[in-house]
Parts: sequence; C-alpha cells; structure tokens
Amino acid sequence: MTMDWDRTNPFTIDAIVRSDRIDGYGHVSNHFYIAWMTDCMFAHSAAVGLTDELCEEMRRGMAVREMRADFLGSAYEGDKLVIGNWITSSDGKLRASRQFQILNSVSGDTLVRAKMDFVCTNLENGKPVKMPKIFIERYCVESAVL
Repeated sequence: MTMDWDRTNPFTIDAIVRSDRIDGYGHVSNHFYIAWMTDCMFAHSAAVGLTDELCEEMRRGMAVREMRADFLGSAYEGDKLVIGNWITSSDGKLRASRQFQILNSVSGDTLVRAKMDFVCTNLENGKPVKMPKIFIERYCVESAVL
C-alpha cells in the first residue's frame, strides 16, 4: 500500500496496537497516539545524531511548548500503524516545530494529524536558551509539501 503522506520524506516508526492500548470504548486511547508521536520524535532526533546522552552532556534539549492534534479515525487491537514526522520550522534561535501524521499501514487511512511547537531549554533549570549550533545544523527544516 502506498502511504498518502501530507509531506514528502517523513521520518517514520512502526507500531502494532497491543491489547493494553485499548480503552473502554474498544479502540486506542488517545494518550497512546501522543506517546507514539513522542517516540517518533526521539527516534528522529537520535537518527540525526542528537541522542538523549548528547543532549544531557550539553545540558540542552527541545521541550514541547504547545501541541495541537486532530484525531480523525480510530485504531484497534492488532492494527499496524506508521507514525511519521517532519521538522517544519526552526528560527535557529529558540523555537522549532514538528508536524506528525499517523497512518493505518493496511488501509492507508490517516488517523491523526498533529503539530508540536518546541523551545530550546537548559536542562538544568528548564529556562529557554539559544539553540546550540549542532541543533541548528541537525534539525533541518523539511519544506516539501505534496
């Protein structure tokens, strides 16, 4: 199946819905979609060389400042999902944004679209701080929209 991504070249991870992700309504509880987006974001950062260990060494990280999500469909036990993300903006100083899309990999249906805005923070005190040069270099904005 061809995935109908909103933008080109997403960074992706896969997930299979386990029974412990199902809520009382019989489908995935919304907070697991957020957890999968967070897993995708950290995997993407690690893939470009910005591992948790490096960020801890530098005492710098990107913290979520705001999140918006549209939950468009439901996932059920056994469903295979693909979680994708793109860095869509960076001011090269303090702020950056990521866009997310979660697809059912069998049907191709988009289940979630979301955007997270981040601010670079000092990991010792949680205060905003200028992005290190390596963040500016590695968190490249992916501008291609289909």
